[in-house]
Amino acid sequence: MRAARLIKMVLLLQSRPSMTAAELARELEVSERTVTRDAQALSEAGVPVYADRGRIGGYRLVGGYRTRLTGLARGEAEALFLSGVPGALREMGLEDAASAARLKVSAALLPSLRDASRTAAQRFHLDAPNWFREPETPELLPAVADAVWDDRRIGARYRRGSGERRQEVERQLEPYGLVLKAGVWYLCARVAGRDSFRVYRIDRFTAVEPCEERFERAEEFDLPAFWEERAEQFARSILRAEVVVRLSAEGVRRLPYAVDSGVAREVLEGVAAPGDGEWVTVTLPVESEEVARTQLASLGAEAEVVEPDSLREFFASEAERVVRLYRGESRVFAPPPLPSRPWGLRPRTPFCAVPRALGG
Repeated sequence: MRAARLIKMVLLLQSRPSMTAAELARELEVSERTVTRDAQALSEAGVPVYADRGRIGGYRLVGGYRTRLTGLARGEAEALFLSGVPGALREMGLEDAASAARLKVSAALLPSLRDASRTAAQRFHLDAPNWFREPETPELLPAVADAVWDDRRIGARYRRGSGERRQEVERQLEPYGLVLKAGVWYLCARVAGRDSFRVYRIDRFTAVEPCEERFERAEEFDLPAFWEERAEQFARSILRAEVVVRLSAEGVRRLPYAVDSGVAREVLEGVAAPGDGEWVTVTLPVESEEVARTQLASLGAEAEVVEPDSLREFFASEAERVVRLYRGESRVFAPPPLPSRPWGLRPRTPFCAVPRALGG
């Protein structure tokens, strides 16, 4: 433990002109007295650490001393490529490895470039979670991440289904990759002995047991490409109904903001843009009639529902309700009841709520 701390102290001093005892103590998470003892130990070992006295004094390396202890370990190098996602590193248990890797890189840079990490951090920041959502780190994420980095099989138990149909399933998995989508963690894995890959939400795992056996990764597996394909399948799988809508020119312009942009592009492909006062009719895939209410309501008078009749009646009734409300004629006006829907069909949910099309 002390040896690692001494190496880190040398790297810190190598990456900066000088540091006070207080700064070193904060970086090393020790007391200033321990910093003094460590500096003395380094000096006795032949490392030219010099202490400047006075109010603005501190510790520095003399004579352009440079250590050769800047080689990156494999785990540090892998973590370095993810260093732009500090929250994700922390949740996977890789924060220390990334910190050590950045420090080694900083120590190896020319003095004129040593502020690169600070200037970059002030110019780019990735905020992965969704708005209005408090991200929760799955308790078993570090164990799964370790298995992913080590190409090690895991015995996993996870929840499948919901309500009365909820059950726990056990599988032996070959964990290929992790994906952080809108603040939710997913595992892309293959069931041992099978060829197909599946996606599992990490927060649905109830137990993870690393196995001694490692697996050989399929060279053709491409995590970004796999995720893009599966995400597209998911997006299409939830579109289980259709509505016919007339759109004004402004309605056409606003449609990609009301529904999925990819769906809007497909619907409007080949449709001539209407001029002022003109309307076009399109058939729009939707998740459900209930979801369509929310989506199309944002278009206001720039969209008219043609079919189904139940949705058309809803908007007519809703328009009356709004008129009554603003004219002060009625403060209570109940909307029509929702049409019945098959079991399990729920209102539109964020991407993180994964049906079978995207996860186990």
